[in-house]
Amino acid sequence: MDNDAFQELNPVVQKWVYKQGWNDLRDIQNDAIKPILSGKTDVIISAATAAGKTEAAFLPACSAIAEDTESFGILYISPLKALINDQYRRLESLCDMLDMKVTAWHGDSSQSKKKHARRNPQGILLITPESLESLLIRDAGWVRMAFESLKYIIIDEYHAFIGFERGNHLQSLMHRLENLLDRQKTPIPRIALSATLGDMDNVLRYLRPDNSIPCSLIKGSQTKTSLKMQIRGYINQDSQEDNEQEEFVNTPLSAEKQVVQDLYELLRGDSHLVFANSRQRTEHIAVMLSELCQQNLVPNEFFPHHGSLSKELRTELESRLQKDTLPTTAVCTMTLELGIDIGKVKSVCQVTAPHSVASLRQRLGRSGRRGDPAILRMFITENELNANSNIVDKLRIELLQSIAMIRLLLSEKWYEPADTELFHFSTLLHQILAIIAQWGGVRADQLWELLCKSGPFNKVTIEHFKILLSDMGEKRLISQLSSGELVLADKGEKLVDHYTFYAVFKTPEEFRIVFDGKTLGTLPVDSMVIPEQHIVFGGRRWKIKEIDVDKKVVYVISAKAGKPPKFGGHGMSVHDRVRQEMLRIYLEGDYRISVGNTKLEFMDATAKNLFYEGLSFFRELKLEKKHIISHSKHVYIIPWMGDKVVNTLTILLIKSGYKASCYAGVIEIDNANYSEISEFIQSISEKDIPSNAELAEFIENKQIEKYDYLLPDNLLNEGYGAKAFDIVGTIDWLTKVKIR
Repeated sequence: MDNDAFQELNPVVQKWVYKQGWNDLRDIQNDAIKPILSGKTDVIISAATAAGKTEAAFLPACSAIAEDTESFGILYISPLKALINDQYRRLESLCDMLDMKVTAWHGDSSQSKKKHARRNPQGILLITPESLESLLIRDAGWVRMAFESLKYIIIDEYHAFIGFERGNHLQSLMHRLENLLDRQKTPIPRIALSATLGDMDNVLRYLRPDNSIPCSLIKGSQTKTSLKMQIRGYINQDSQEDNEQEEFVNTPLSAEKQVVQDLYELLRGDSHLVFANSRQRTEHIAVMLSELCQQNLVPNEFFPHHGSLSKELRTELESRLQKDTLPTTAVCTMTLELGIDIGKVKSVCQVTAPHSVASLRQRLGRSGRRGDPAILRMFITENELNANSNIVDKLRIELLQSIAMIRLLLSEKWYEPADTELFHFSTLLHQILAIIAQWGGVRADQLWELLCKSGPFNKVTIEHFKILLSDMGEKRLISQLSSGELVLADKGEKLVDHYTFYAVFKTPEEFRIVFDGKTLGTLPVDSMVIPEQHIVFGGRRWKIKEIDVDKKVVYVISAKAGKPPKFGGHGMSVHDRVRQEMLRIYLEGDYRISVGNTKLEFMDATAKNLFYEGLSFFRELKLEKKHIISHSKHVYIIPWMGDKVVNTLTILLIKSGYKASCYAGVIEIDNANYSEISEFIQSISEKDIPSNAELAEFIENKQIEKYDYLLPDNLLNEGYGAKAFDIVGTIDWLTKVKIR
């Protein structure tokens, strides 16, 4: 390796590279050396999973701090403790050769290692945002000393932060750390690593909102790995069974068993990942697969992996995958979507439509080891059609969405950009409390400057900020001294002193679903829920009568309608582009992917039949020309737009007295006729147009982020409105389409 960039690395680092037996560095590793060693620019390294991003960041960063012994030189921040442990293992041999310390610091790290690092902070500190928050609040003086010579902040799995409350928290932490170290004029370079990044201009701005130093983008070359892909279709037969406790009782065992049987036959004997999305479904499929192993008198190869499992069980499975000595299939939620080093698996399976194109891309990156092609299999189940079938089933929406996501990923190389236009008032409230706790007392103008004017909450106005501080005072979270400084009040102190304070995120709250005094089960409420709306639960359709937010209960009555659609969206927010691609596929009448002059086939016979059933229904109703139809005692609006526009139209209808519900991008209106709905939709842009925040007033449960319950109503409406609705996009859609 005689290239100029490689020669700039520390000689010991060069020796380590030779010791790995590498003939040359990869492109991203070569390209990252000079900008990182310069210490004058932020760097984003975007490349496929297993493309060498970790080495691209750490080889030059470790070279730069090789002689430093006064404090930590590199701060590595990860969204997962498991990823920290993984990186600790990967860095060990390099750091041993450099005689450099590496410290993993999180909730599961031993106290002895933390005490040693406290006494002698050196080398690399690997930490989660939550543990860094704890250090800033509890021991800011030590942090100032321990990071005095900090040269780099490395952020792993960067895409997991962008656009979420945890991303704003991370931005705030990095900004606060620079202020604590008095590094505003000499900012600490940030190196972000990610496999999935869309809308690069937005991403570059998001890394450092104040744009105080430039940012270099290093993108990995498009991988030449070939791909084998198939969608397999399955049909749910009508079932008389009724078990309301079962999450997917609406997927009768015949279809479910067939999927599991196929998984067993296809996957046994090698290592794979099966993404089942929900925890219940993950457990169910894993149990059925292990029972098949037992029945066939062979060792079990199938194991669940999700966030509720114990650390020991998860670590054991990750280690088994990494060693690659025994055939192992992990049936998982998104826990194995991020870059924990489990090696490459032979194939990735998706049982249900993926949440997003970005998620599908990330998962696919796990497959294709040692030059073998990546293998993606989707197992999509649709309901058998009958006289009472729902329009969502007749259009075969889940299958269509799966096809659209595959085409966008492979043909368009597109995936969803992060939503960076949200306010995240919950996280702002948290950071106000955290900074006051860190310093003991802070002036309001200092908080505004640090968090909003030059910090990550730049969408927040001064008026928003004043309203929030005033309300926090009324709720006794903060109080103001005669000197003007803000300090924690009694309720603020109680909140900050609790060990759960350091995290800004929470899992969706489970609401009990109650019918006639009987609890049917629990449902994570992470999407729009409104009285009079229909929901699907336990294989049946219910109408919401009342929501008790305080008691976390949704009271329902039975809705006497046709069989509910199997595919209800499950709270995921589908992007406009995905639904527009779904429409385009039906307009073309062809699902195949064009490569040169050939069309690639990727569905089995059942999936093809299901597609042509949906296409036939689409044409029968003339949906290529219509967005509003009357069908089976209901009026439907099908905008072929993302969930924000669908939510907006639904709420506008409800606000005007209609009984409207939405499933998978389709709006259903009870007791209405085509003419009045058509007239109403056409008149929307002519009326006084409400804001997103005004639409949010109609939602009972708006507490999505962790501290939303502490926000004043007007800020809660503003924040929820930005997340759930898009009145501008809706009006834009109305001006572009002709309502017939």
